[in-house]
Amino acid sequence: MKAYSESEVTEKLRDFDGWDYHDGAIHTAFEFEDFKEAFSAMTRIAFEAEKLQHHPEWTNVYNQLEIFLSTHDADGVTDKDFELAKIIDELIG
Repeated sequence: MKAYSESEVTEKLRDFDGWDYHDGAIHTAFEFEDFKEAFSAMTRIAFEAEKLQHHPEWTNVYNQLEIFLSTHDADGVTDKDFELAKIIDELIG
């Protein structure tokens, strides 16, 4: 799978509200009511990521969740990342 160029990523991100591109990955962040809500969202994402065999890099502190998506095998952002970003938006948005 081929990684997109920075300009291609920027163009594709126009269809994704709340996502940006830096450090070779697409990124978003969410704030939830509490830890339980954040962890529940992570669990829902984990099941979908497992189906895709494409796993996010993420951090969670209490009610905050940050997600970074890139395809390590391709050394950049690919269709897999945009597919998972769309699923995340559908689950959380």
